[in-house]
Amino acid sequence: MKDNRVNLFGVIPKYAVIPLICSFLFNSLIYSGTMMLCKNLKHYDFTTGFDRMVPVIPSFVSIYLICYVFWIVNYILIGRVSKEHMYRFLVGDFLSRIICGMFFVLLPTTLVRPEIVGNGVWEHALRFVYSVDQSANLFPSVHCLVSWFCYIGIRGEKSVSKGYRIFSCVFAILVCVSTQVTKQHYVVDIAGGIFLAEICFQIGKRTQMYKKLEDIFTRVNQFVHLEPSREVGYEK
Repeated sequence: MKDNRVNLFGVIPKYAVIPLICSFLFNSLIYSGTMMLCKNLKHYDFTTGFDRMVPVIPSFVSIYLICYVFWIVNYILIGRVSKEHMYRFLVGDFLSRIICGMFFVLLPTTLVRPEIVGNGVWEHALRFVYSVDQSANLFPSVHCLVSWFCYIGIRGEKSVSKGYRIFSCVFAILVCVSTQVTKQHYVVDIAGGIFLAEICFQIGKRTQMYKKLEDIFTRVNQFVHLEPSREVGYEK
């Protein structure tokens, strides 16, 4: 039987396809599902004096939007490091979304966005973001959480070039800055997102919880022929 450990389209390991898609779907379910669930609940505004001092910089909406590509690229890179590394990472990834969902339901948040003046490209882009992204589910910031995961998921991994690891750290920080200067989040949302990412990543890294997750997805992959069955001599 052909060894299915090869990469799909030469980019993503076959064993990583379904787990990473499920990570995206779970994130979307938590974010959108809780927003619908809590739309009629009282939402709290925790804007501080510091938040009011931060200026609006519409051009940073480019970082806010480009980060979606950053997430895709880095999650694939994390999947390429090794199977065990990916599942340890995904334990933290899934756990963090569950905790986010609990915050979104138990502590619904919102903020009053400023009026964006001007007719430049970035002003139009920021107004578009405001129109499609409801001001809710602010703490912790999913943008900061996922971007920081993208960095720590390859932090110290020598299979990824040092230059790109440095870039990932810098870009994750820029994403955090963008959430402030586009007025999408409070400053405390940054701390919440980064702290939660670090804690959940360490849980996945230091426990054996990944084995159960790996077993579930391995069975699914074998069923759809993305991985060969163990009985034919496949070794993880």
